[in-house]
Amino acid sequence: MNAAKSLVLASSFCAASLCAQQAGKDDKEAAAILELGPAAGWSFNGGGSSFGADCAVEFTPIENWLELEAGVTPLFNRHSTEWSTDLLFKKPWTLSKKVEFMFGVGPEWVHTRENGARTNAVAAEAALDFMFWPFAKRRFGWFLEPGFDYSFGHGHERSLGVSAGLLISIP
Repeated sequence: MNAAKSLVLASSFCAASLCAQQAGKDDKEAAAILELGPAAGWSFNGGGSSFGADCAVEFTPIENWLELEAGVTPLFNRHSTEWSTDLLFKKPWTLSKKVEFMFGVGPEWVHTRENGARTNAVAAEAALDFMFWPFAKRRFGWFLEPGFDYSFGHGHERSLGVSAGLLISIP
């Protein structure tokens, strides 16, 4: 479990540092964007609802075409704990100077502990990402990200989730 967290964090920071070299050429664009906020999930397979937090780092390898987001989301309910790590490949659209929209898909690794039993599964995730930048310099903003997960593990868990929170631009 700690190895997965370390891998996601290390890859996120390496990617952010690579993009920082590119961002030095254009001071208007951030090297990376940090997303922090609460998260909730609802299972279609009778698992009920879970609540937790969302932490992700997003960067742009191909301007106006591809954004990558690596994130970790722990979700908790009365009987289980679920840690999911994902890598989303997103297509961005700029709707206005203050609003961006992205559609993303990608793989997800899910570690669940339920009633003392631990399971790991590979899943797929699709997400809509709405980013709102109220200030002209785009240092801080907020996001809303609903998503759908499909697990390829036992039971083929399907769930709907949403996260929202603060965007912090990393120069």
